[in-house]
Amino acid sequence: MSIHIDSNSRLHHDQEASFALVCPHCQVLSHMTAVSIPQFAQLSAHKPNHVGIVYRCDSCNAPVFLKFPVKIYAATRVELAPNYLELERPREKFTYTYLPEESELLFKEALSCYAHGAFNAFASMCRRTAQSVFRDLGENGKLRIFDMVADIRGMAELDNETYSLLKKILFDNDADAYPSLPVLTGEHAGILLEVMKDLLYQSYIRRGKLQQAMMVRRFFAEESQSSRVTPFLKASS
Repeated sequence: MSIHIDSNSRLHHDQEASFALVCPHCQVLSHMTAVSIPQFAQLSAHKPNHVGIVYRCDSCNAPVFLKFPVKIYAATRVELAPNYLELERPREKFTYTYLPEESELLFKEALSCYAHGAFNAFASMCRRTAQSVFRDLGENGKLRIFDMVADIRGMAELDNETYSLLKKILFDNDADAYPSLPVLTGEHAGILLEVMKDLLYQSYIRRGKLQQAMMVRRFFAEESQSSRVTPFLKASS
């Protein structure tokens, strides 16, 4: 992806027509239109290491802020690197129904860290969430979660490095108040996010939905049986 600002302060982006992001405001994958571009003269005079550009979400018209590293200051252009930073990330959606209060609180804070790109803080909060789940599930809780992670490894075909990283974050050094956690990249944080969502779903949400469905089935079965018995009693009397 080639992107630069010319001497007339115009943005040139070779993927401009197809440039799309998930909007942090409307949560829609939408095309983004650049609406506020820094002046070339000011950039050349001050030479900041990063350049901020404001885009407009074509779906909801909300402003979306991106920060680009500067590659080169040339005489007639400012070359930008393609690896931009989203200053506002979309909030991850998750159903907290059936989760214990403590686990819900901790995972909400974990998702907040993830939304702000604080991936190592996100890893720490995922660890605290997992420990809360271990306590809630009882004596064999940690072993059950470990087996789930092993199943996820097989289904998602995770490589050994990623699997080892997940185990270290979620299971190692329980007695250490300040465990030495691995430094997370955005890619590994995304994998950890999906693993945590699946673990919480399997541990609480799936079970809660199944129990609720069974309760509803029993209720209607009892109602149906009662309606058949009542006419029989009236006929007998």
